[in-house]
Amino acid sequence: MTATMNECYSGLLLDFGGVITTDFFKSIDDYCQRLGLPRGRFRELVTADPAGRELYHQIERGEISQATFERELAALLGVEPTGLIAGLLAGLEPDRQVIQAAAAAREAGIRVGVITNSWGTDPYDPYADHHLDEHYDAVVISGEVGLRKPDPAIYLLATEKLGLPVGRCVFVDDVAANLPAAAELGMATVHHVDSTATVQQLEQLFGITLRHRVTGTE
Repeated sequence: MTATMNECYSGLLLDFGGVITTDFFKSIDDYCQRLGLPRGRFRELVTADPAGRELYHQIERGEISQATFERELAALLGVEPTGLIAGLLAGLEPDRQVIQAAAAAREAGIRVGVITNSWGTDPYDPYADHHLDEHYDAVVISGEVGLRKPDPAIYLLATEKLGLPVGRCVFVDDVAANLPAAAELGMATVHHVDSTATVQQLEQLFGITLRHRVTGTE
């Protein structure tokens, strides 16, 4: 790996759930299974069912409260609402490889931000333990800005907050459907499936080593 930074890219935008954290949909599926629901039921509901999809988009754009989302989601799933959101997200853990690679990128002078479609932050705040404002140069939470991925406007807002042209940024997301709109704006995109593979792709794009903190050899 060359030590010379690729000057084409100087910004990195990371999704939160499923990139900065462990697998988003596995956490949801595990909890659905404990509730007696089939794995994949949540994803089916918010993609194939019109009512579920609209509800999902409303919470992501901040048009309804977290309490309303929880109550109406529970009704669609046929489960009790109390503690549903916390339960669905309880399995998320920090992805140390990605987080430490992001920190290495910042040390190298790359501006790093977070762009996330949100389920709200009140009363349950899934970001609280991650201290995003301390570790990243910009944080864009969909419900706070009234935009959701893959609306091109949210990508433009995020790059503006980083203070960089959109074509100087790399965007990483675990949901493939969120990538084309960013690519059309001129971003380089990485579909996150495996942490090691993602970090390797970022090293290739930025032209620097990002794994010195994640190998466990130091």
